[in-house]
Amino acid sequence: MEFGITFPSYIEAWKDAQVAEDQGFTHAWFYDSQLLYSDVYATMALAAEHTRNLTLGTLVSIPSNRIAPVTASAIATINYLAPGRAILGVGTGFTGRNTMGLPALPAAAMTEYVQQVRGLLNGEDVLFREGERQRWIRLLHPKRDDGFLDLDDEIPIYIAANGPKAHASVGISGDGWITTSGPPEAFEVGYGNIAMAARDAGRPLGEPGAKPYTVILGMGCVLQPGESRTSDRVVQRLGWAAMPGMHAAWEAQYGPGSNLGLNAPEVAAAYKTYIDEYADSAGSPEDRRYLDVHEGHLAYLKPGEEQFIDEAALSRTFLGSPEEIVERLKALEAAGVDNLAIQTVQGSARELIDEFSEHVIAKM
Repeated sequence: MEFGITFPSYIEAWKDAQVAEDQGFTHAWFYDSQLLYSDVYATMALAAEHTRNLTLGTLVSIPSNRIAPVTASAIATINYLAPGRAILGVGTGFTGRNTMGLPALPAAAMTEYVQQVRGLLNGEDVLFREGERQRWIRLLHPKRDDGFLDLDDEIPIYIAANGPKAHASVGISGDGWITTSGPPEAFEVGYGNIAMAARDAGRPLGEPGAKPYTVILGMGCVLQPGESRTSDRVVQRLGWAAMPGMHAAWEAQYGPGSNLGLNAPEVAAAYKTYIDEYADSAGSPEDRRYLDVHEGHLAYLKPGEEQFIDEAALSRTFLGSPEEIVERLKALEAAGVDNLAIQTVQGSARELIDEFSEHVIAKM
């Protein structure tokens, strides 16, 4: 199994990426969420300039944030800075859409977008649509010798998928699969859906025994000897990790909808009570609750959010002794997982890198 460090794109993430590279991490992943973080490609460009071997990927780029030729140019620019080290991760959108009060894109729209980007990265002419207009486009200066982009070194496209329709998108147009943490048996279902769609599309992923490179997104903390799962250190390290589930539960029940497959009405109702009081006290208009919900998302806890942090919420992370975490990861590796993308936040990356390098990566 390979290990990646996953950043909510902050502009100095390159400094933490350097440390991760030196301590055995093979990948660095960066979120694309325009109302929450720094620009993903600016952040990746700095990481590309300051690392030597680290693979750099978006996790994930959202189609509606940029038209296909802009995304193709952006990731090909990163590939110019870090030849052969760029991956384009694409998804239908969580915070990149929900923070604008919008639902996730349909999987079919993502599939078409990926196919357009793939065509451009292959140096092909692609039919681009704008309203009722259709025009042929291509990247006109694709070779490294031109000094702009690098299409000479392959750029894989990984697709984030947690349900059957998105699984099919991986089979139809993806090179890799990104998913959130789940039990090992869930991967058999996912691989079956991917293979079926790939066979129908006549792609190699549909052949017997084939599977996509698989990345699992998770959060974690290595317990110190005798440390409680709800110690102050753990809560400080992982408190932010418990909140995206709350935000997604609220979105599924009261917002435009979450694509994370969450159906937790009681959790959503409790969080609604909290967020209404929080927003009202700040004088925030009621029609902008989705903005209040995602304030601090994977960055910090809003005052009062600590009430939602309990052992049940923390149990959904890779929290445990070194032996417990390694055992879980070996089961996931046996199920087909190739890469753990472990999430961090600004200010706590070094501690996570140190403990996972010493107690997990070294034992795997």
